[in-house]
Amino acid sequence: MALGEFEIIERFFTRPSRRRDVLLGVGDDAALLEVPAGLALVAATDTLVEGRHFFAGAPGRSVGHQALAVNLSDVAAMGAEPAWALLSLSLPEVREDWLREFALGFHTLADAHGVELVGGDTVRGPLVVTVQVLGYVDPALALRRSGARAGDVLYVSGTPGEAAAGLEALRAGDSIDSDDPLVRRHLYATPRLELGRALRGRASAAMDVSDGLLGDLGKLCVASGVGARLDLDALPVSGRLAAARGREDCEHLVLTGGDDYELLFTLPATEAARLEAELVQVCAVTRIGDIEEGRGVRCERDGLAVVVAGRGYDHFA
Repeated sequence: MALGEFEIIERFFTRPSRRRDVLLGVGDDAALLEVPAGLALVAATDTLVEGRHFFAGAPGRSVGHQALAVNLSDVAAMGAEPAWALLSLSLPEVREDWLREFALGFHTLADAHGVELVGGDTVRGPLVVTVQVLGYVDPALALRRSGARAGDVLYVSGTPGEAAAGLEALRAGDSIDSDDPLVRRHLYATPRLELGRALRGRASAAMDVSDGLLGDLGKLCVASGVGARLDLDALPVSGRLAAARGREDCEHLVLTGGDDYELLFTLPATEAARLEAELVQVCAVTRIGDIEEGRGVRCERDGLAVVVAGRGYDHFA
């Protein structure tokens, strides 16, 4: 007999509470959560649609991981602590093996970051996953997009472009079960929560790179009312990406590829060198330019202006 809605919730998504601040979790009309005194509630939500955000036939484990990871990345960009998650799952049919793997991917990442699933909904429909992550942060230390100032130094974490290369490999027909590290980078993003904590109260501005570095830098500049100089020669290109693609392709992937979930951030110039030395102990960070007066992003190579085509992903472009 096929599982019903409540059997799905009970079998795959109900677990004993692991957090003392969950006063009431899965199983009631709504959750009751206790936010620590003096801290602000942080909320982030994302929706993943089959055929748009992940391939039809994608392993349930990777979809469960990705659905939570994209929200954890937003929380990291605020310098916040994730605590609770809500899950809305639309399913065209009940496939127990897929649900089991989905729950494994979701819960494994949640447990790694102390996040508890406290509620949600399941319905019949196209395969769509919506996750909301709630957390908290000292509002005086929270990171925002709007704090960059002329003279600040611009950084990005990790090696953007790899996830986009992995997506292209999948589109070209590579097996979705491939051991290719670029494919796995696309399927299993690493949210930079530890770096977000390290930037808390230090970075002047921050955001995650989800729709392409160049486009997301433009958003940060608009929010802060500044411009930016981007040094193309300084872009971090991983060895495995460089081995698979030419320099021009690598640069395009780094600038416009999405789904990296690295952090883009600015540091005050007077503190940049000292803070950079501390931050590299958390994860790789690369100085890629500067914030300046004006509007928009200027790209340079060898000190000369370069026009770059493409601005990143937009659902409605």
